[in-house]
Amino acid sequence: MTLKRIRFGADHALKAMRGLANIIVKTPDGFSRGMQMTESDNALYITLISVHGLIRGENLELGRDADTGGQVLYVVELAQALARQPEVRRVDLVTRRVVDASVSEDYAVPIEKLSDKLRIVRITAGPDDYIYKEQLWDHLDTFADKLYGFYRDEDEWPDILHSHYADGGWVGARLSQLTGVPLIHTGHSLGRVKRQRLLAGGLSHDDIEKRYNMSRRIEAEELALATAERVITSTHQEIEEQYELYDYYQPKQMRVVPPGTNLKTFMTPRGNELETPQFELLTRHLREPGKPMILALSRPDKRKNISKLIEAFGESARLQERANLVLIAGNREDIDDLEEGAQEVFYDMLRCIDRHELYGKVAMPKQHQRDDVPIFYRIAAATKGVFVNPALTEPFGLTLIEAAASGLPIVATADGGPRDIMRNCNNGFLIDPLDTRAISESLLILLHDEPLWKKCVEQGLKGVKEHYSWDAHAAHYLEVVEPVMKRSEPLEREPAERRTALYSERAFVSGLDQNLIGDEDALRQLTDLLRQHRKSTAFIVVTGRRLDSALKLMKDQQIPDPDILITSGGTEIYYAPELTADQEWGKYIDYQWAPHKVRSLLAEYPGLELQPKVELSRFKISYYIDPNIADVDEIRRLLHKEGLSAHVLMSFGQYLDILPARASKGLALRYVADRWQIPLERVLVAGGSGADEDMIRGDTLAVVVANRHHEELSNLVDADRIYFAEKPLAAGILEAFEYYDFFGECRDPKGVENTDD
Repeated sequence: MTLKRIRFGADHALKAMRGLANIIVKTPDGFSRGMQMTESDNALYITLISVHGLIRGENLELGRDADTGGQVLYVVELAQALARQPEVRRVDLVTRRVVDASVSEDYAVPIEKLSDKLRIVRITAGPDDYIYKEQLWDHLDTFADKLYGFYRDEDEWPDILHSHYADGGWVGARLSQLTGVPLIHTGHSLGRVKRQRLLAGGLSHDDIEKRYNMSRRIEAEELALATAERVITSTHQEIEEQYELYDYYQPKQMRVVPPGTNLKTFMTPRGNELETPQFELLTRHLREPGKPMILALSRPDKRKNISKLIEAFGESARLQERANLVLIAGNREDIDDLEEGAQEVFYDMLRCIDRHELYGKVAMPKQHQRDDVPIFYRIAAATKGVFVNPALTEPFGLTLIEAAASGLPIVATADGGPRDIMRNCNNGFLIDPLDTRAISESLLILLHDEPLWKKCVEQGLKGVKEHYSWDAHAAHYLEVVEPVMKRSEPLEREPAERRTALYSERAFVSGLDQNLIGDEDALRQLTDLLRQHRKSTAFIVVTGRRLDSALKLMKDQQIPDPDILITSGGTEIYYAPELTADQEWGKYIDYQWAPHKVRSLLAEYPGLELQPKVELSRFKISYYIDPNIADVDEIRRLLHKEGLSAHVLMSFGQYLDILPARASKGLALRYVADRWQIPLERVLVAGGSGADEDMIRGDTLAVVVANRHHEELSNLVDADRIYFAEKPLAAGILEAFEYYDFFGECRDPKGVENTDD
């Protein structure tokens, strides 16, 4: 059955529903049934569908495996919160029945009654054994049929179906199409975004398909979007950066309903926090443990930007005088035993502490228990401290809600979820996470202004109760679903078509300096075009700048976040929407890389000056070069003579970068094009410096904008598939879009055609 045909069936059923004043459902087996209203004509009967994992009413086995995480906790707490609402007469939480000696017998009970209004319904589908969600796809149609039979036998149908995750979405869509019961959907995580994270983790396209059935998962998500009347998300950013990637995304069906927080776990100080073992754990290395505490809590991940927070603290003598900085960054025994990314983060943190001589002022506990976290918040609140989240990107920001519920003002990155939280709670400041002065000044204001501190605490507690408690979540949820059930807000769908390829069909690649930056009007036109074609066209930024520098420049120039960001001259690769680092690329280019030997060899070389540390990275050594004194070819020969494998690049006539032999902008681009399965013939590259040469040579389409014609790329004027634009900067790129018919045929008009055409 095609997706189009399925969608027609759902629309037909919904139209039939609207025409029946007595809410009669005529099912495909020919039986007509009334939805029995046992308490009130307006009381809702809601079915939540969450197929995978181990779900029971008490003692949830959270963290047992990848399938028993946040979604399990969410659906159980949602079901309980909905059942407490007077407008709801019944809630079913439907999951798969598991009869397996390796798990509790609880999961084999067909119906688990949690209250007079709430039950867990377990449907038998597939093997009795407990199997992971990736193995469930062949059994979902059976699950849908069995669930249909369950409600047929009960002779009472729910008013609303609410599916969770892709597998629940498939089941919910099938059942909605069979019965006409409207569908609500929550994705939790999405396959297109998950695939990018898996690629970053080193898995190939084939491995991802084999292990995760990704194409089936994405098809199920598309079906859920094509069927659902409303889609519930946690943040606006989730809509803009994730759901927009889907063919059947409908802006009018999206609703933001933030998940609830357990206010029995996260609460204000009780009065004994400074006498607890946890206080001793946090302060044992602090000279003045009684000072207010600036608390940060995150994984040791570069995206969390912890070093920038330390730098802000280290640059401000007033902040050091006023407060201590406490960093909870996961658990560790020995930094050298951590994976490389975490090692790099900790070494950056330690270097920053040492550079600013912050010993006795900063604490980084090595070990803590999960149950300690609520107490950590209360300790910081008891010291009249502040919670800070300086992440480069933050999709939701659960720690900010937990901190607010614990009586802490917040300072947080002005990205994603924190914007929504601050709008609802108004309990602190949003900051540019790359601006150390903004971070320190925001913290100082809260720490010095006690009336403001108290006001932020009060507003945070009020905002959490109104917007982020489970009762608030349930009330907001009902505001979304009741009009759907009553058909008072029918969804008017915009025309939608499936793309020819499952993923991106083409890619636009550009540097920042001398390409995108400099002509604001043309840049706006360019970014508008990219947004219009976002589903089919990957946007890739390749720059010699470090990650933090590139992000700051893009933010200042209002350049949308790229799908792929290649930084530090091609040595680091990050994927949207969470700036996930490609770990496999780092391992690959590390081959025979000896940066300390390179720096030692060139320390006294005439005409070279090492750039500031902010421009250096693990795989990039950068110098200012005087080409009248230093000879690039001689430097290459010198490195080769010493047996040092390196890639030597000069750009803009004044910068010299030395990278691993396996790293360059062109090699990084070809690596990601292969992993994303984008043919090089459908990749348009805008180059601007000598460092871009290996990126634009070859099978790619390329453009050299007019402001770069007479510089380092002028020798390529007669090369195939390279267009020298008449206009500079972004206007020249727009010219190339038209020249190559980039969003249409995507080919070189000179006769070297795309092999796919």
